[in-house]
Amino acid sequence: MERIYLDHAATSPMHPEVIEKMMEVMQQNFGNPSSIHSFGREARHILDESRLLIAGSINAQRNEIIFTSGGTEADNTALIGIANSYQNRGKHIITTEIEHHAVLHTCHFLEKEGFEVTYLPVDEQGMISLDELKDSLREDTILVSIMYGNNEVGTLQPIREIGQMLKEHQAFFHTDAVQAYGLVKIDVKELAIDLLSVSAHKINGPKGIGFLYVKEGIKHQPHLHGGEQERKRRAGTESVPAIAGFAEAVKISQNSMEEKAEKYRGFKQILLSVFEEANIPHELNGKLDGSLPHVINISFPGTNVEQMLVNLDLAGINVSSGSACTAGSIDPSHVLVAMYGKDSERTKNSIRFSFGLNNTEQEIRQAGLETVKIVNRLVK
Repeated sequence: MERIYLDHAATSPMHPEVIEKMMEVMQQNFGNPSSIHSFGREARHILDESRLLIAGSINAQRNEIIFTSGGTEADNTALIGIANSYQNRGKHIITTEIEHHAVLHTCHFLEKEGFEVTYLPVDEQGMISLDELKDSLREDTILVSIMYGNNEVGTLQPIREIGQMLKEHQAFFHTDAVQAYGLVKIDVKELAIDLLSVSAHKINGPKGIGFLYVKEGIKHQPHLHGGEQERKRRAGTESVPAIAGFAEAVKISQNSMEEKAEKYRGFKQILLSVFEEANIPHELNGKLDGSLPHVINISFPGTNVEQMLVNLDLAGINVSSGSACTAGSIDPSHVLVAMYGKDSERTKNSIRFSFGLNNTEQEIRQAGLETVKIVNRLVK
């Protein structure tokens, strides 16, 4: 049976050129980049060149990039680092109800440490209200963390407007750009972003590597202690092969960004047209315009998310929901709950399709047709 992978928002396959680059580095450049001999200097050169390329992808300076183990560490480092460094200015933080758990759970941790967190609600399209954000800002607000694009429904937040609003306020602006990076053009200076999180495995790079952009001049307390790597901001020997692979993935994604975005938007239209032609009950969660090109979340009234996922997997269609399915129980997606309410049926019957490397129009159509069969079986 042919398997069709449509869960790229969860993780993406590594690009062959990324694998090739990493193999080359692993075989030839095993030196510690902190060593001063020739092996160390060769590793340091790869590290420096990778950092420069990655910084350029968001119009940042090389020394504003801190390599991390991924998006989760980048988010934790951003929130905890700013909270600890600037708590003398205030202990109020603003985020949203639909953030990734790497941000939400970090905020919960900070609340236990004595910080106050405001969680902004969203409308039925997953958008925050700029007026509500403005009203929530206080003299003691030190950080606003709002994701660039949502990992479950794809909604893009008004990042430019938020950046402009915060120019007149002491609060720093952090955005989790894990899903948007590589598919949406990001210029941190133009958008007035102070901190930004990215993970390599979402853009066909290796797992276990990411970066945090921290604008020059911002104090930042490290949470790992040891050596003086990453300009004393993140202790631990850097994974040179992973960083080299990350840089290669960045280079590829930046060169193909517009082409991929257009292709994935086309995939959404194909999927929806299959459902419409088959006349099965379905509703879009979020919106088509103003959303990440590779993510689409659809509610299938009359179905159950667990049944859908199991049947789709048996049919070779690999997708996901916003739910954690364990031992026969489901935690409703916190994103869909925020958008529609905890009693909405959409929290129990919605599926996320997300596109990426090697997907074809034929695969998308086939996935749509298999979904139609399953919905017709389940909806009596």
